[in-house]
Amino acid sequence: MVENDDKEVSSILLVGAVLDLSLLGDMKKIGVLFGMENTFPPALVQKIRELSDEVSAEFVSIGVTTMAEPSVYDVIIDRISQDIPYYRSHLKNAMLNGTVVINNPFWWSADDKFFNYALAVKLGVAVPKTMLIPSHAHPPDTTALSMRNLQYPLDWKKVFEYVGFPAYLKPHSGGGWKHVYKIYNEDDFFRFYHQTGDLVMTLQEGIEFDAYVRCYCVGQEKVHVMRYDPRQPHEHRYVKDAPPLDSTLHQRIIDDCLKLNRALGYDLNTVEFAIRRGVPYAIDFLNPAPDADYNSVGPENFAWIVNAVAELAIQKALKRPAPAEEYRWVRFLNGQGELRPKDPARTKLPRPARS
Repeated sequence: MVENDDKEVSSILLVGAVLDLSLLGDMKKIGVLFGMENTFPPALVQKIRELSDEVSAEFVSIGVTTMAEPSVYDVIIDRISQDIPYYRSHLKNAMLNGTVVINNPFWWSADDKFFNYALAVKLGVAVPKTMLIPSHAHPPDTTALSMRNLQYPLDWKKVFEYVGFPAYLKPHSGGGWKHVYKIYNEDDFFRFYHQTGDLVMTLQEGIEFDAYVRCYCVGQEKVHVMRYDPRQPHEHRYVKDAPPLDSTLHQRIIDDCLKLNRALGYDLNTVEFAIRRGVPYAIDFLNPAPDADYNSVGPENFAWIVNAVAELAIQKALKRPAPAEEYRWVRFLNGQGELRPKDPARTKLPRPARS
């Protein structure tokens, strides 16, 4: 277990990784890619080594990236590429060459919270009423002329009547509770909206909840439900010794977690539910690098997530699943695709006129 002096423990494990792995030969290799975290990455490396003698584990080391060159890692657990664009592109190249990345950088790049809410509606998962709001300021390098297709003025009455108050104004993508504002009336909305710059925002119905949970979902199979209170300071949000949930409600939460993550394709995510009058409303479920710090989630939750992710990484390293067939390029790499249209006549360009 990683406790107390996080930096010292991290340094010790990193040195251990460098010293041990030179003797491991052709073993399957798992890498952990991370940033400022001090507890989860070293504990994960240690747990992987404890659970299997068929794989090695270490902190990822990345230099310059040669196009189409395979990675040395069979599996990479990504905790930071959302903040480092270079890492994100490196991981896509690694996936092209067969590395399994947790989480999939293609889906992660494509998703946003508003799309996820809309998808949840289609899946039958309860979500608060939500509307997408254009950015208050023009995006960089654009002017009013760039926005000529956007209606002006916007129909704010429609927005407020649909969502109601109280509501939450928050970015359509991103996390960490940044730029999130509780809105009680129209004046509140415009006061905070005018502070959001070029961020695309959502206005979401405020669920006055009776209980709130945050759930780890790992491998699209395992769910760990944690009582959570987003109104508290970050270090006190995970509630200790909370009474158990009703068994029917608990099972619905698990089922909705699995449904969302299987649809989104995430192998590691958290889903937050605000429970009002027995109905769990999915509030936030775009967290592909979820909080797993020992000092915030607590010993029990920390032990669960370390073990679950370690088992998942080992399973993927040993089985090395084939790339998902939904990528167009996979058909060409496995010899099933054609490098020309099936009906060339449809795409034939007219012959240039003679001069």
